[in-house]
Amino acid sequence: MTEAAPQFIPFQPPVPLAELPPRLNYPFHSAPHPLALRAAAELQQRLSTQTDWSYDFGQPGAIGAQGKMFGVLVVVNPAGEVGYLAAFSGKLADSNHLPGFVPPVYDVLQEDGFYKAGEQEVNALNARLEALENSPELAAARQALLDAEDQAATEIAAEKAALKSAKRQRAVRRDAQRDLLPPTDFQQLEAALARESVGQHFALKDLVRAWEQRLATLRATLQTYTGQVADLREQRKVLSHALQHRIFEQYRFLDAEGRERDLPDIFRETIFQTPPAGAGECAAPKLLQYAYRHGLRPVTMAEFWWGQSPASEIRKHGNFYPACRGKCEPILGHMLQGLSVEPNPLLQNPAVGKSLTVVYEDDDLLLVNKPHEMLSVPGKNIEDSVWLRAKKRYPSATGPLIVHRLDMSTSGLLLLTKNKETHKLLQHQFFKRSVQKRYIALLEGVVDGEEGTIDLPLRGDLEDRPRQIVCTTHGKTARTHWKVIGREGKRTLVHLWPVTGRTHQLRVHAAHPGGLNAPIVGDDLYGVAASRLCLHAEWIAFTHPTTRQAVAFEVPVIF
Repeated sequence: MTEAAPQFIPFQPPVPLAELPPRLNYPFHSAPHPLALRAAAELQQRLSTQTDWSYDFGQPGAIGAQGKMFGVLVVVNPAGEVGYLAAFSGKLADSNHLPGFVPPVYDVLQEDGFYKAGEQEVNALNARLEALENSPELAAARQALLDAEDQAATEIAAEKAALKSAKRQRAVRRDAQRDLLPPTDFQQLEAALARESVGQHFALKDLVRAWEQRLATLRATLQTYTGQVADLREQRKVLSHALQHRIFEQYRFLDAEGRERDLPDIFRETIFQTPPAGAGECAAPKLLQYAYRHGLRPVTMAEFWWGQSPASEIRKHGNFYPACRGKCEPILGHMLQGLSVEPNPLLQNPAVGKSLTVVYEDDDLLLVNKPHEMLSVPGKNIEDSVWLRAKKRYPSATGPLIVHRLDMSTSGLLLLTKNKETHKLLQHQFFKRSVQKRYIALLEGVVDGEEGTIDLPLRGDLEDRPRQIVCTTHGKTARTHWKVIGREGKRTLVHLWPVTGRTHQLRVHAAHPGGLNAPIVGDDLYGVAASRLCLHAEWIAFTHPTTRQAVAFEVPVIF
């Protein structure tokens, strides 16, 4: 028996069932259906006017504020009414429950839940750990050891210096008396000097031994405190891990046929084997879970960002985004079982019917104009690519063929070689950054300034590949020169010269607020999808590896 669905919001005026799409949209790569856009517009209007709760989304540009991902799911209730559900990712306004939004799959904030008790245990350990780490006894033991180590080093160094000085003085005495004393007396002098040397060496050894014993005692004293700290940290780690695992077990997700799996079971099949933090808290799983529990038939869904972008990611206010892959793909892979879902468009070859235009060719190399939406090299699911077509066209060519790559969605000049030696020489030029490349891009937005350089280090988004994020800690250096070459309305045409060649570098540097703050038109990852990504590699210059002559080629484009 299904429960009542208080969070179901019917469309007004009603939507006829005939207007519904036949299948649920593929959540990881699809444009929102008009019904999802309508639901999102209603939710956005509510976010702009509601007064039931307060949250700073950072509009406009508030420091320290951050936006939030929201989702809508168009559904049909048992009575045949069409409406929608709304959800937010994570918490909002320090709450898991807000009017008009579906609840979490599992509420870790419930007062009578085990999480609160476990949290109190962890907090108690944290308090003990903090008290011990800040205790005067630990500080005194640590300082006593430091002081003793300094004093030991000083005294031992002084003793060694005295020993060296005494050795020099003995040598002077020996040399001074060598010709003055009779042989017997000189032998007695040498024996006395030797005894003096041995005595001083024993004195140094005694000093070192005494300090070693004293330092060992001080280290043992310090170890009694640091050992307790280590034990408490290990207890906290074990308790936190057990608590987190128990929490994950409470996140139990249904599929369309009522089969249930928890997070540890779902992620056991992934490369990471364990769920990442925050798994199950995104909008899409919340929406589907609520729909299944309340007998609502999912129709179409969409997620959008509302508010200020995070510092590292690129999220534009009001833009729609696919579900994240790191957290949501394994969960939705289970939850969508039993539903009729559109096929994954990424499994379809977008280069069907497209051809490669040869710009230049000789016995050693080949320069082609790659159309947009064609892979440079075979992908995981699609083999058709520039490489494969070149291999078929030049079956006797040796070497890797491809010298550099362009993103599938980027069009323009791509350099290939027909033999290993040419490939090696051109790769060396790329490595030395002596190959010059210029791109042209149409940006969605008005760019401030006329030219400049962007330095934003990049790394892959581990939770949402293939997206890239800006990361000053682990990112690789990424630098791009740019210059405005035209403006029309709210769009800007620019030239881009990549100094480095990071994945999605030009796309991120264009879209990020620390870059040009204007995504490339048609960028489905960092902007808004369109008929094509308006990014084109229009010019390349290099030294021909055979003739040693400087050459340059240009293929203009009209977006």
